[in-house]
Amino acid sequence: MSEEGVEMPVDLVGRARAGDRDAFDALVEPHRAELQAHCYRMLGSLQDAEDAVQESLLRAWLALAGFEGRSSVRTWLYRIATNQCLNQLRSARRRRAPDQPAPAARPTGEDAVRWLQPYPDELLAELPDQAPGPESRYESRESISLAFVRALQLLPPAQRAALLLRDVLGYPAAEAAYLLDVSVDSLNGALKRARAAVAGSAPPRPGDPDPELLERFVVAFTADSVGDLVALMSDDIWVRMPPLPFEYHGAAAAREFFAAVAPHRRTIERMVPVGANRQPGWGEYVRDRVAGGLHLVGVVVIHARGARIDEITHFDSTTAERLGLPRTLD
Repeated sequence: MSEEGVEMPVDLVGRARAGDRDAFDALVEPHRAELQAHCYRMLGSLQDAEDAVQESLLRAWLALAGFEGRSSVRTWLYRIATNQCLNQLRSARRRRAPDQPAPAARPTGEDAVRWLQPYPDELLAELPDQAPGPESRYESRESISLAFVRALQLLPPAQRAALLLRDVLGYPAAEAAYLLDVSVDSLNGALKRARAAVAGSAPPRPGDPDPELLERFVVAFTADSVGDLVALMSDDIWVRMPPLPFEYHGAAAAREFFAAVAPHRRTIERMVPVGANRQPGWGEYVRDRVAGGLHLVGVVVIHARGARIDEITHFDSTTAERLGLPRTLD
């Protein structure tokens, strides 16, 4: 029996070891969606997460002869995927940062997380209906929020992995240490530092936003009504726009930013709802001056706390395709 309490698929393992690729796919495909979500939490980028999963499954195929069944296939795959992500983080292979335009208004700080991308709700719907381990601290919705994933990116890789294995996936300390090939003392030390760092970074657990709040946001955002937009924000609002490094903290800074960009921004004629990280988002469409139709210029995702918005994250249009947003509208 595996630690999940189900019989190991001995026949599939044997056939896969004998070179049956269909058997191998049957072993690993049930875990692909959750492995990709795990790699996304580790790396903050859907593109990098997809690459990590592909490389992890290749490594699993090549290492199958060494799989002895002492853990479940799922745990074995998590070990491979986590270490693949750690290798990618250590290699520091990142895409070239875009040229930085002058900020529209003076930012309150520089966002240290440049490569954060949204994660489509459609992919989250593919996650297996499997409760996290008994020692997990985060609910599934909270652990995929943009704020939480962003907070993870500020941690050193080893702390990031320790927090995810223990507090998101709920692995016991001894098993998490095994997955990372470290001592339990080393794991607990990394986990303690990670918990302290993340404690003040992510907002409270999200609830379902008030539909009226979302409607008012869309109206104010498309009308460039700065006063109405700021009225929907909390006093400690964060406005970010990865991969640009500028960030604005507080209602006064947000007001200054939106007031500065309003005269130069093309009119948003349509906002198409989209789900990302289990948060409300929209694709932004403006009128094409030549063709006359509407084309996508960006994606905005918000986080609401109570009756106020406390995070606005703007992404460029390169993230749109994976969110299912069309480039153009009639």
